[in-house]
Amino acid sequence: MRNRLRPTNALDRRLVERTARLRPSPADQLLRSLSMSANHSRLWMAVAAGLFVAGGRAQRRGAVRGLAAVSLASGLANGVAKPLFPRRRPPAKAVPLMRRLVKPPVSSSFPSGHAASAAAFTTAVALESPATAAAIAPVALAVAYSRVHIGVHWPSDVVVGAALGSGVALGTRRWWAVRDDEPATLGAAKLTDPLPDGRGLLLVVNPSSGSGEGIEQLATLRGRLPAAQILELDDSLELSAEIDARVRRDDIVALGVLGGDGTVSGVAEAAVRQNLPLAVFAGGTLNHFARDIGVEEPGTTFAALDSGQLVLVDTALVRLDGTEERVFVNTASLGGYPDFVRLRERWERRVGKWPAAGLAMLCVLFRAQPLRAMIDGERADLWMLFVGNGAYHPADQIPMSRPRLHDGTLDIRYLRADLRFSRTRLIWATFTGTLDRSATYVHRRVAQLGVQVDGAPVSLATDGEVNHQAMTLDFASQPAALAVFRSLPDETE
Repeated sequence: MRNRLRPTNALDRRLVERTARLRPSPADQLLRSLSMSANHSRLWMAVAAGLFVAGGRAQRRGAVRGLAAVSLASGLANGVAKPLFPRRRPPAKAVPLMRRLVKPPVSSSFPSGHAASAAAFTTAVALESPATAAAIAPVALAVAYSRVHIGVHWPSDVVVGAALGSGVALGTRRWWAVRDDEPATLGAAKLTDPLPDGRGLLLVVNPSSGSGEGIEQLATLRGRLPAAQILELDDSLELSAEIDARVRRDDIVALGVLGGDGTVSGVAEAAVRQNLPLAVFAGGTLNHFARDIGVEEPGTTFAALDSGQLVLVDTALVRLDGTEERVFVNTASLGGYPDFVRLRERWERRVGKWPAAGLAMLCVLFRAQPLRAMIDGERADLWMLFVGNGAYHPADQIPMSRPRLHDGTLDIRYLRADLRFSRTRLIWATFTGTLDRSATYVHRRVAQLGVQVDGAPVSLATDGEVNHQAMTLDFASQPAALAVFRSLPDETE
């Protein structure tokens, strides 16, 4: 082994000697300070905090993924690799006195934990926001090089540490999928009469959505759509009946909605029932449906109203106890899943969707009671059931994105409670990225699904709203049931 390492050791010595011969400069103090700032990953925690406070959605996800990767890489480098592969650090006199640390580290030189953390953080951020990672990369490279410049690591320690950190960061994709922020592919496009100034549009507004931001956005919509009728929601209003009455009474040719997913779902249900097109304005906290159909920016919807351009998308229907029907545009869930959704959405803006989902799953699994049910005639004890309108990705992890909204598909996932140690097995499979190989996880893509619950009625959550209870639930996809205003990219450029 020593014979094999001799060429590497000789190269390390030559590189350190060459570094030592560099003339003194202000960079010496800068690199030493930078290296010390990265002790215990303090530098990366500070950068992550900055991204989280000042960055957008991708930057916040990158910050959380980066810290997770740093924790894993640092643990492997310092807790596993160093004890297994002990190596002496460069001699104290390897670099000039002015560069040296007052208290140099005494642990194994191989590999560099600082380089591992720097590479792990930068690579993890690159998975979510390449542009942000490009800005961080020079700092990460400087941190890695600084360990050689101040004489505490051999160059090969730094190279291996960086490779370890990058590998760990790339490996996070196995249990935390990289979200695709591109809109879903939608159905056929069609044209209707343009609605200049919103003439003939009934716009339903939820003033309390998005932490009250709906009020501010409403002023913009009033100015841009002065001819539209405005219907503001309050606790005393029965939305479905009010929309039906106004459509019968007034010259309403389209519906609009400003609010979050719950509000959008309620108005979409009325649009399907009345066979009217829907204009969506993102006004909630998360706006999954608006993001998936590509109308997060109001200009896209304004352009479509002016041109009369529509795109057809799927919705899903659930029939409750054979009588009441509910349309949803994103997801429906029962068992522990409604609690899971509430917890995940409460935390995901702070820590990112996957960490929030993982923590929410732990909380729900530890306190949930199994749900006994028949799934399409087959007996199953469940912890939770997820029904998605459209095919969600990834198939073998917690669903993160929806690439299609036009193929008449329900995405069915449930967690079995009738196997030994099912809680433990589910937690292990989730955090190791092996759900697809776990017998406790069932995933199907179908056009319809029947669920018969044993015992008392259970709560059903649709698009984040938990407001229904039933014992028999029949789900079905409704292909191309909803027409939404959306201009094609070439019409908005």
